[in-house]
Amino acid sequence: MLPEILPRPAAIGNDEYRARRRVLMDSLPADSAVLLPGASLVNRSRDSEFPFRQDSDFHYLTGFPEPDALLLLLPGREEGECVLFCQDREPSLEAWTGIRLGAEGAVREHGVDQAFENAERDARLETLLDGRHTLYLPLADGEALALADELRGRLAARARRGARPPQAFADASPLLHEQRLVKSEAELALMRHAADISARAHVRAMRATRPGLAEYHLQAELEHEFRWQGSSGPAYASIVGGGINACVLHYIENTATLQGGDLVLIDAGAEFDLYAGDITRTFPVDGCFSEAQRSLYELVLGVQERAVEAVRPGATLVELHDLVVQGLTEGLVALGLLEGEVQARIDDESYRRFYLHSTSHWLGLDVHDVGAYRRDGKPRPLQPGMVLTVEPGLYVPADDDIPEAFRGTGIRIEDDVVVTATGHEVLTAGVPKRVAEIEALMGSR
Repeated sequence: MLPEILPRPAAIGNDEYRARRRVLMDSLPADSAVLLPGASLVNRSRDSEFPFRQDSDFHYLTGFPEPDALLLLLPGREEGECVLFCQDREPSLEAWTGIRLGAEGAVREHGVDQAFENAERDARLETLLDGRHTLYLPLADGEALALADELRGRLAARARRGARPPQAFADASPLLHEQRLVKSEAELALMRHAADISARAHVRAMRATRPGLAEYHLQAELEHEFRWQGSSGPAYASIVGGGINACVLHYIENTATLQGGDLVLIDAGAEFDLYAGDITRTFPVDGCFSEAQRSLYELVLGVQERAVEAVRPGATLVELHDLVVQGLTEGLVALGLLEGEVQARIDDESYRRFYLHSTSHWLGLDVHDVGAYRRDGKPRPLQPGMVLTVEPGLYVPADDDIPEAFRGTGIRIEDDVVVTATGHEVLTAGVPKRVAEIEALMGSR
């Protein structure tokens, strides 16, 4: 019997993309414009490319799926405020790479006001930007900045004939990233689906785990489930770290053999319609925690569950992190991995020998999603529609001064959490994380 296939949520509609563009344009001063390039194909080796993935900001405003596109927003333009440039229709190339939408398809399928193929781009851009005082673009994008400089230079060269080049460039990214930080209901539906796929993949990997398999076997189980459920694949490079490899935060080699008596840490998530899932679970290779592993694991789990419960409107990521640091440090002192007073070990940051990273990050179209963490120099209060991870961990080095039963043990537990009007929703609850649940699941293999 084939595995179950989850029902797909509705795709985001053109009305929402239009509304996003409207919000951005309404935030701009008069006589401004936005220039935003899409992503291009990236060479993998010789004459093959990596699978195409659209730029997240470009996707957020258009949903347009093809490479080498360019978006121009022109507030107040009577002929249309949203202009898209896209790949030319070329039957000889389409026979190799598939049908391109072309200008007519872009208007028909994606609801932009006007579209032109790239063959017309250079001839039209000067006219479209003539008279726009401030040009907003992603200033960190060197190619976008070079194009904007070129266009301004060409318009300046015609100034005696009445051309009016942009007088200033401004960064569009902070404005866009503020919009992206709070998710709509349509976005949350896609993120729930990405989380559900990711959760099923983690459960599948747990059930498959046994001593003697390689880390890449578990990676294969994960990524098979991602694709089976219609995901484009991993939202980031899957981490499968057995034993001491779990102490390497971004371990992606995934080549070692899994050993009985070790824990294995999996940090992996599916991408669905460009939205990311992000889950970490740690569990015993042979299905049963040792006494030392259980003590460390339950320390991390207890702290993680308290941090998740603290997610609500008005809380801050700094508060969540401080709660986690307090709880982990107390536990490390109780277990004898740190000595002295708890507050002293927090103040001198001794705990950082075992806990190196922050507790949370934003999640969305990027796995480490955009949006400022501080406003006016202060930690940003959470508000409904924000999505974040909660992922404390402990990474115990294999050093001689560590009790032998704890050496070389890495544990991280991560869930994806939406801030709601009354508290929070855990998107990734479908993966067991309590000791008895994990042992029962693995015992049922």
